Amino acid sequence: MQGGIFRVCVVVAAALFFQKENTTLPEQEDDIILQMKDHQEKLQSEMIRLEQQASKQDLEVPKAVEEEQEDNQGLDLWSTLSLIIFLMIEIWRQDFQDGSAQDSNSEEEDYLVIGNISQKTTLPDKVVLANFHDNCIRISGNDFWRMREFVEGFADDLLEALRSVCNRDADMEVEDCIGVGSMYENWRVSKPLLCDLIVPFAPPEPYRFQFQLWCCSGNDIPPDRQGCGRIKVVKANKDGSGCLCGKSNLGEDMLCLLHSKNETTRANDTTEDLLCSKNTPYLAKDQVMKWFQISITKAWNRISHKYDFELTFRNLDSPGALKVKFRSGKVIIFNITPVVPFEDTDAYFVLSFNSSSPPDVYWSLSLAVYEKNLLKSLAKKLPDNPCHLSCLQIVSFLHRKQSSLTGKSGLTNYHLKTALLHLLLSKAPSEWRPEHLEKRLRDIFRFLEKSLQEKKLYHALIGNKQVSKDILIPAQFRASEPLNLFRPLVLQGELYAKTVESFHEMLRNAPVLIQEYTPHFPNGLVPASPNTRV
Repeated sequence: MQGGIFRVCVVVAAALFFQKENTTLPEQEDDIILQMKDHQEKLQSEMIRLEQQASKQDLEVPKAVEEEQEDNQGLDLWSTLSLIIFLMIEIWRQDFQDGSAQDSNSEEEDYLVIGNISQKTTLPDKVVLANFHDNCIRISGNDFWRMREFVEGFADDLLEALRSVCNRDADMEVEDCIGVGSMYENWRVSKPLLCDLIVPFAPPEPYRFQFQLWCCSGNDIPPDRQGCGRIKVVKANKDGSGCLCGKSNLGEDMLCLLHSKNETTRANDTTEDLLCSKNTPYLAKDQVMKWFQISITKAWNRISHKYDFELTFRNLDSPGALKVKFRSGKVIIFNITPVVPFEDTDAYFVLSFNSSSPPDVYWSLSLAVYEKNLLKSLAKKLPDNPCHLSCLQIVSFLHRKQSSLTGKSGLTNYHLKTALLHLLLSKAPSEWRPEHLEKRLRDIFRFLEKSLQEKKLYHALIGNKQVSKDILIPAQFRASEPLNLFRPLVLQGELYAKTVESFHEMLRNAPVLIQEYTPHFPNGLVPASPNTRV
């Protein structure tokens, strides 16, 4: 029995020793466990030997039966205790491995968001920043107006030609174009200037679009398609109302007074004719893009003799990325994108293709028109010469320069504008005076850094109760849950890591870039901008 107690003590001592070793040398855990298992096997074999010896003694010495039974019971007890200790050590080892793996993942994540770089970034004072903005970033208002006037006039002419080459009874009906984006919100910074136009279109009669939204109950939109919807093409008289000519055979001698003879034959059209995905009633993005690009090409061929320049597609992966090149070599670029209007509102489902775009039948929602209206509404409440657009232009400029150095990341100008809108909604109008440029610029940096750390950047309008009811957002989107714009980015781990790293690098490079692009004057003084109040 004393030998058994000694062996158990050895097991406990070894366990404590190995536990201490594991905290510093986790790579030896497997060897330690093997040694412990060998020791346990030896202990069990020793127990069997003692039991056999006790049996012999039981035959030879009947008088010692009681004592020997007690010894055997003691051995059984100590063996059981040894097994319990071994199991506790094994459980501890598993917990240690899980904790180590979790700590490793946490450390891997922490390196992405460690520190508060936006707080440590040293920015020039308001005078230098204003001079940097006015001399290096700000674009003349005349340039904006001339560019927009040319693009809008040419786009109107091109769309009119497109309508003339399309079959009015079979093709989609194209409406007038609408200007959106930075050029129409007056914060565009890159040259050459780029106009973004959207072109609403509708199906031919007797069809209409029916929408399935991610935020409405009763649909089967996947959770990872938040902010998207499907567009179903249905007949307008599917519910039993409307003209009966498509439902019954009127005979050769009878004509419908509401529809022509050609229109009655549309009852036999297939969904493929209506740009739907194969074997489904849902509008397909690739089909729409193909139709639109072919229609634009036909339209240009019809009116090209009127113009003294060339028109080409600069990117075939975008439905209407066009480039105008004059004989002088001057180039004008613009985007003209087909969109589907959501019911009778200014919300649109956009045709776009990129690495994170949803599958073919899922269309991304755009509230660009409402965002433009919100910016205008908020600007009316701000003091004279506010610094909000200057902040956005500076951040956009730095982001573009950083992308040229380290490559494109998951952060876009749309994310930057969303950050500005949130700050405009949360801060008092007086805080956007021109002399607060440096403070508000730091606020945008801090807001974006915090959003990347938390992996959340909510849409400025969807589900945001801070937005005034004067901005007539459709009720479905106002009442919806907030939409996280960073969700697609976070689901791509490598891209998210690169985005965080690129953003932090941009913050570190900001002072150098601003100093590099700020004009230097012989007297060493930087003149104050006429728009800056000192």
